[in-house]
Order: sequence, then C-alpha cells, then structure tokens
Amino acid sequence: MAKVPEIFGSMVFNDQKMQERLPKSTYKALKKTIQNGEPLDLSVANVVAAAMKDWAVEMGCTHYTHWFQPMTGITAEKHDSFIAPNGEGQVIMEFSGKELVKGEPDASSFPSGGIRATFEARGYTTWDPTSYAFVKDGTLYIPTAFCSYTGEVLDKKTPLLRSMERINTEAVKILHLLGKDDVTRVTTTVGPEQEYFLIDKDAYDQREDLIYTGRTLFGAKAPKGQELDDHYFGAIKTRVAAYMKDLDEELWKLGILAKTKHNEVAPSQHELAPIFTTTNIATDHNELTMEVMKKVAERHGLVCLLHEKPFAGVNGSGKHNNWSISTNTGENLLDPGKTPENNLQFQLFLAAVVKAVHEYQDLLRITVASAGNDHRLGANEAPPAIISMYLGDDLGELVDSIINDREYVSKGKQKMRTGVDVLPDFMKDTSDRNRTSPFAFTGNKFEFRALGSSLNIACPNYMLNTMVAEELSEFYDELKDADDMDAAIKALVKKVFIEHQNIIFNGNNYAPEWVEEAERRGLLNLKSLPDAMEHFLDQKNIDLFVKNKICSADEIRARYEIELESYSKQINIEALTMIDMAKKNILPAVTSYVRDLTDTALAKKALSDAIPTSVEEDLITSLSNKLVCFSKKTAELEEAVIKASDYSDDNLKYAKYYRETVFALMQELRAVGDAMETETASEYWPYPSYGELLFGV
Repeated sequence: MAKVPEIFGSMVFNDQKMQERLPKSTYKALKKTIQNGEPLDLSVANVVAAAMKDWAVEMGCTHYTHWFQPMTGITAEKHDSFIAPNGEGQVIMEFSGKELVKGEPDASSFPSGGIRATFEARGYTTWDPTSYAFVKDGTLYIPTAFCSYTGEVLDKKTPLLRSMERINTEAVKILHLLGKDDVTRVTTTVGPEQEYFLIDKDAYDQREDLIYTGRTLFGAKAPKGQELDDHYFGAIKTRVAAYMKDLDEELWKLGILAKTKHNEVAPSQHELAPIFTTTNIATDHNELTMEVMKKVAERHGLVCLLHEKPFAGVNGSGKHNNWSISTNTGENLLDPGKTPENNLQFQLFLAAVVKAVHEYQDLLRITVASAGNDHRLGANEAPPAIISMYLGDDLGELVDSIINDREYVSKGKQKMRTGVDVLPDFMKDTSDRNRTSPFAFTGNKFEFRALGSSLNIACPNYMLNTMVAEELSEFYDELKDADDMDAAIKALVKKVFIEHQNIIFNGNNYAPEWVEEAERRGLLNLKSLPDAMEHFLDQKNIDLFVKNKICSADEIRARYEIELESYSKQINIEALTMIDMAKKNILPAVTSYVRDLTDTALAKKALSDAIPTSVEEDLITSLSNKLVCFSKKTAELEEAVIKASDYSDDNLKYAKYYRETVFALMQELRAVGDAMETETASEYWPYPSYGELLFGV
C-alpha cells in the first residue's frame, strides 16, 4: 500500500526540493518571482537550471521538454536530451538557465488564426516559474508559455497569467481602499471536477468512430441506460476501482491534489475532483490529469473517453469549474461570513461578479462552446446555453433587501433533525444547490458548470478573471475619492444589483418557461458554437481584452478564426467517418443479413408452401426500405461535405454550414442506421453495441 505523504509530489521539483537544493539567495529570489510576480534574473535561472537538472537526472531523466498549451486544445512537447559533447568523444549532462527560460519549437503547424504564415515557422516557449516542473516518463517537464517570433500569443496559458495579474492589481487596490493594507497579493483559485467514461479497449478498437472522433456516430440505445439511477454514487466495480487507485497514486506523485472519486450518472461514467489550488497551477494540473487518465487506462485494458457526449441517450461529461478569490492573508473574498448584510467587502466583490457575468454573458458562453459541448448544453444533464447566476435563498434575499431598501432577515443555519435517535442532528447549509444553473454560488465560491469535459480550463478562467478585474477597476474609480466609504459602497452595490438583477435566477433552468423568461430579461440563448462566436468580436469584448492587456485585437481575431475553423474541421471528420462506416461496413453488413434472410425464406418455401415465412418477409421488407433510405442519406451527406468548400473563405459561414446542413444530415443518417441496428442480428452488425460498450467493464 502506498504511503501517500511519502509519494505525494515525489515527481515534482516543488518548494521543498528547491529549499533543499538551491542557495538561500537563489531560493528567495525565485520565491519573490512566484509570489509577487517580480522579474527573474538570468543568473538566478542558471542556478535553478543546474539544480533542476541534477534532480531530474537522479530521477532517471535523460531529456527535458518545454510543456505548453497551444490553441489545439491539448498540450504539446518537444524533447531534448541533456547531453553535450565534452570534446573528448564523450558527453556530459548539461542544462543552462537559457535553456530553462527559452525554448524554440516550430510554430508553423500550430493554429495561429492567420497571425503567422506557414513559412514563418519560428516560435518561442518561455518558462513559467509559478508552476512547478515535474518528471514523467524519463523526461523533465517544464511548464511554459508559447508565443510567435513576433510576440503574438499562441497559447492558452499566457492570457491566463495576464488575467491573474490584472485581477490581483485591481482587487488589491479595492482592498486598500477598505483599509486592508496588509494585503499585497490576490489570487484566483480553482477546483475543476473532471467527468469521464471508461470502456473496454477491445471494444474501443472495433469502433472507428470512437478512434477518429472520440464519440459514437452510430449506436442504438441499450435496453438499460441510466433510468434507474443505480450507477450514480453506486459501488465501484473491481476493475474500475483498480484503475482509480492506480490513477490516484500517479496523480499524487505529480503533486496533483486528487481528492474525490465516484461513479457518475451514466453507465461507465465516473468523476475525479481535486482540492482547490491557484488557477494557473489548477489549469496545468487538469491538463496533466487528462493525460494521465488516458495513460493509466491503457495499463488496465481500458480507454478513457473525455469527449463531452460519447454516447447518445445517456449523460455526457462536463467539468465543473469551482472559482474563488483569495488574499495572501488567507481571506476568501467570496465568503459572506456570518453576517453578509454587514459585510460590505463581500457585497462589493459579489456585485463585481454579478455585473461581470451580466455584461459579459456572451463571453462566458463562448468559453464553453465546442463541437462536443454543443451536444450537452441544454439537455437534462448540463446547464442550458443561457448564462444566468444562482445565488440561493439566503443571498437572493440579501440582494432583494438591498434593492428594495428593506431589512434583511437571514434564515441562518437550521438544525437538520433526522428523527432517528441514534443519528446525530446537524446544521444544514443556508441554501440548496442548483444543479441546473450554469453559474451557481456554492458557499464561498462560484461553480461554473457549463464546461465540457475535454476543455482547457484556462479559457473560462482568464475570461472570468478579466471581466471581474474590469468591474473592480470601475468600482475603484467610483470609490477612490469618496468621503464616506461605507455609504459610497452601499450606494454602488445597490445600483449594481438594480441594474444587473436580470442575470440572477434561482429557479429551474431546465423549465421551458425559463427560455421565455430569459428572453424577456434580455439574456442571450446561444445554442451552438457558431451562434456564440458571432459575439466574440463585439466591440465591448475587444475593448475588454485590449484595455486589460490580455490580448491584442489581432490576437482576439486569431482566436475567433481558430475556434470556428476547428469546429468545422471536427464536424467534417465526423461526417467523413460516418460516410466511411456507412459505405464500408453498415451497408454491406445489413445487405448480407437481408440476403441470408431471403435465402432462409426461399429455402422454407422450397421445402413446403405450408411453412410460414412472414417473419423473414417482414424483416426483409423493413430492412430493404431502410437500406434504400440509408444509402440515399449517405449520398446526401457525402454531397453536403463536398459542397462545404463553397463556404471555406469565411470561417463563420463555414461553421454555420457545418452546423445547419452537415450536422443535420448526420443526425438523419444516424437515425436510420440506429433503426437498422435494432433489426439486424448481432452477429451481422459490424460494431460493438451500446450494451457492450457501456456495460462491458
């Protein structure tokens, strides 16, 4: 049995190892960079690099890599060895501060949204000292940011780090206005809950749709799904438990605070939740968690699926982004305390979040938009595409009392009486949880529930950080010259709640009437990525990023182009895979079954006209009609994919065509294919069924 305290962080060049291996002056200089964002001198980097290399070699490393997060949605790495010739035909192991600080991957094949031409290949990675280096598979991994030769941002980490600096600056200014001069640093923290599916590797290998796209493009429902609610929090199967144990240990070695594991709603679906940590580290850890999940699954003869909707008819997978704001003095700025009606600091920060979410609801929707997540949002498994906020009964009452100038009466924590003598009574929370809300207050944090399971959490978090920083900046300008600070804060908070109360909704977000009510409130209902991305280049959004120095106008447009192009490419791959499956496997398989049914019916008739053949004839007729329809739908889809090139000069039109035309035809083709599966003998059907996939582990 693993001794957790001994293995935790054993593969990480963490604070403990830095204290042990670095001179005190170097360690202090590095800590100032990490804690206060101060620039790092190259001489310090040289000392750190030497110590880091020595440790990595002791851990069995021969190579190092600058690990970065390009706009592909996954991480990237190029491995270089530590070897250097010594002039005597031998080699020594070297690693300089320059190599630690700067790398040079070829940037030409990464998405750039038109910022860089293919022949403009040079790009740079630069060390992020705020995220610890770690060892994996015999290589030293160094978390880095990524930019082009001319300095344009080409990754997801850089905007996140910039946004963290912005919210730090503005939050500290506000807190100093409130007399909190001891606060010198404010950071956002995140705990991303990760949902995923586990299926058998042998079954996975027989499904080209899973291999190419991460989701099933055909598949009739199994007789049993999730309707009995028996999988949610149910007993974990032996094989899955072994995987989870192995996964926990691997994550703990990498310093990842894996805390909770359980079965999720759908068959073969599970969840892992970590403890909160600083946002950029949480982002790196979540990217690493997804990689490790997949690798550990291979050892157990399993495949980990992180697509948002790998199986139709059962819940897909999301990622709940628990976001909060904390100070270097240990204070959570989103903690209402025991008397929130008197806690002006909390009210001010709550008002900033409410205003930010209302004014930039389109940006929050954009951050969770993807081809995969379009399948989830709005279904009874994920929040709807309409962004709103849930505050709960107690905070909702507080906001109402401020708006209407009436006394706030807290319900307080009430004792939960079980009615069973042997069971202890306990204090219940002041509000329930709303699992249908996209952005819900849950005690001392906000849970952004709309993220897809494969998403890099840097995107929603740099949006959140930036928009809240912008509101805090406006608040500071309004409050800085106030003679009576308390009165000024109360007036500002009231004004904000009155003007932005429409974003607050404590009811059932799944209710049909909410769609109508949201429209009356002026809230957006952006149902797909193309619908959402139309708003990305709105002037207020460009101004937000440019003013706060998160991205330039060109970089924003590049991200707009990248997201739309990626969306179209993903659906194109799915469509081509469907066509391939239909023509090469499903059509021949069903035709073969119909032929054998026909041979059986003819053999019966040849034996005796008295032997009934109605069963065979009915199946032959039904499947033959469906085959004609299926073949026609396949041809229509093939034609639609070919015609897509007519729209390729405008990425928005291109994406809308794929959504409205190609995706619609894919749905029609699937409906016919799934209907044929239910009538075709299993030994003829060319792919493992949903029953085998979802209940085969």
